[in-house]
Amino acid sequence: MKAFHLRNISLKAIVALSAVFILLSCETKEEDDRKTYQTHFEATQGKETATYLQTIDFYIQLAKEFPEINMQTVGPTDSGYPLHIITYNPDGDFNFQKIGDDKTIILINNGIHPGESDGIDATMLLYRDLVKGKLKTPKNTVLVTIPIYNIGGALNRNSTTRANQNGPKSYGFRGNALNYDLNRDFIKADTKNARTFYQIFHLVKPDIFIDNHVSNGADYQYTLTHLFTQHNKLGGDLGHYLHNKLMPSLEQELKKSDWEITPYVNVFNKVPESGFTQFIDHPRYSSGYTTLWNTFGMMVETHMLKPYKQRVEGTYELMNKTIAIAEQDKDEIKRLRTEASFRHREWKYYPTRWTIDTTRVSTIDFKGFEADTIISKVTGFERLKYDESRPFTKPVAYSNYYTPTDSVEIPQGYLLKKGWSKVQDLLNLNHINYRTLQKDTTVVVESYKIKEFKTSGQAYEGHYPHNSTEVEGRLKEVMFHQGDIYIPTDQIGIRYIMETLEPEAHDSFFNWNFFDAILQQKEGFSPYVFEDIAFEILQENKVLRDSFDLKKEKEAEFASNWYAQLDWIYKNSEYYESAHLQYPAYRVMKKNLK
Repeated sequence: MKAFHLRNISLKAIVALSAVFILLSCETKEEDDRKTYQTHFEATQGKETATYLQTIDFYIQLAKEFPEINMQTVGPTDSGYPLHIITYNPDGDFNFQKIGDDKTIILINNGIHPGESDGIDATMLLYRDLVKGKLKTPKNTVLVTIPIYNIGGALNRNSTTRANQNGPKSYGFRGNALNYDLNRDFIKADTKNARTFYQIFHLVKPDIFIDNHVSNGADYQYTLTHLFTQHNKLGGDLGHYLHNKLMPSLEQELKKSDWEITPYVNVFNKVPESGFTQFIDHPRYSSGYTTLWNTFGMMVETHMLKPYKQRVEGTYELMNKTIAIAEQDKDEIKRLRTEASFRHREWKYYPTRWTIDTTRVSTIDFKGFEADTIISKVTGFERLKYDESRPFTKPVAYSNYYTPTDSVEIPQGYLLKKGWSKVQDLLNLNHINYRTLQKDTTVVVESYKIKEFKTSGQAYEGHYPHNSTEVEGRLKEVMFHQGDIYIPTDQIGIRYIMETLEPEAHDSFFNWNFFDAILQQKEGFSPYVFEDIAFEILQENKVLRDSFDLKKEKEAEFASNWYAQLDWIYKNSEYYESAHLQYPAYRVMKKNLK
């Protein structure tokens, strides 16, 4: 009995010891994972993406262990969580006032659409491999990343909203905490995210900007596509370098590593071999905004039908190759951007609208898949069906040249009436220089009246934006008051100023509804009273009477509408309010403002 009892004790001890060993083994594995800084992406064999908290914790651990990494909290987002930037500098210097002078700075933005999570995981791997020595340490380059820009969307995790996407297992949602698409908010800044991005951007002053995305408009062989900012719109030596050196160098270096890349396949529900155009990134988009400050901008668009692991690895390799180019071309990049800070002094006009240049077309040896048009089993109508068993390489027309269709003479500056506080707030956040008038002053300016515009019939990103805007300009003497502000155009932010304050520009503040109050007429007339006044006006003003008679003679609809006739007389009289359709930013064309 005694022996049996001892034997039982031994078995219990063995079981207990085994449990301890298992626990210690788990703890050791977790500790080893922390030491090797394994990402959640790696731990799941490339099937899952890190959550927001896993991502932040990963960078906290890196920053604790490696002096080359710095983690900084910058400002709020609509989610209630702050935006961070993670900086990698082998020199351990994180003062952007100093490091920007002699190093190329690359800013990487991830998770603007958190369902497109490739960049989140790829950047974690990139930072880890740099500090662990797996990748060559850059001497001339500093990396800054926003780990997850759309935190609210990242926290709204699901597995269904990316209906066409091939992994990861779960991911975030496109809209942010207030359901804004943050990649439409860089000019209008309705979100706290965008306003904090301004802080980051103007602190870091990046030479190169990368925004990581996932896309699908067709099926093709490539995992990677690039969407560089439109080179004609960037313009001058900057545009030439981007189009003729930076982009080709990236394509060639990736090809050497068996990662072929093509321009963003800008098609929807049609085959790419029919030809496609370069996407033009207006300032509402991230790279369109950063380009206003002479930064080389690029959106990475991986193909959502490719396996998630493959997409992350491709994004990683693209960023790694970009670092190599930044290393090699550091002096040229810094020189071009410095020179570009003053190039506006040679400009007389600024383009406000662009269109495809049909006289210039490039050809791409495009690697796609044959597609058939078959009858849909769902709708009974024709549909596209790609066949990945039939790959091809074909020359495809790529329209990647744009030309201005309209422009304005660049003024000396703009005088903005006080009270438009949101505009002034955005000028402040974007480091635009201006001065406040200290006394009432009369100035001869070019004054705009809004002549024509169309308004979207449905909501778009919290607005009903205008388009096809036309203005009438005329010189006149205007009284400006103490507190109005003068915004000179001779400054680094000139392109931001022109894009926002010229009403006809695509993403102007006017088109984004900032000035909609001027569109509503506040005073009017009662026809039974104004009939007599209108008669007197026509009797006393022969020129107006002749114009009135001619308009009735030539326009039958006008001639048959008694109210339109009275309204026309009213709007051409002293009774009509001057504020209606009067644009509140005036153009100063000569140096006559003291």
